[in-house]
Amino acid sequence: RAAWRITSSVKDKEEAKNNTKRVEQIQTYRQKIEGELTDICNDVVKILESQLIPAASTPESKVFYYKMVGDYHRYVAEYASGDTKKTAVNSSLEGYSSASATAEANLPPTNPIRLGLALNFSVFYYEV
Repeated sequence: RAAWRITSSVKDKEEAKNNTKRVEQIQTYRQKIEGELTDICNDVVKILESQLIPAASTPESKVFYYKMVGDYHRYVAEYASGDTKKTAVNSSLEGYSSASATAEANLPPTNPIRLGLALNFSVFYYEV
């Protein structure tokens, strides 16, 4: 994610200088980064949904894993566009909503995992 943010910043600076050749190179590299990020995020979500969430034995672990699903979909939504962004946003919201419902039913308001969920959910609403 940091590499994507840095390349976006450099691209903006090069656009301000009207350096179209450099902008094209940066866009190509940024697309490569986006592809790698998407693959990594999808792999993590697949592991969470197929193995970790079903095996979670405590409410804390379920909340944590659902939060992670929301986080990784949010990462994709930060740079995606069109239908991909819409799908990532909806999947992220679904992950955070599942985590919130589980946290509200089973964890006290001062639980650190529940507080972390609240923070990340608010970042989702702010950034996406």
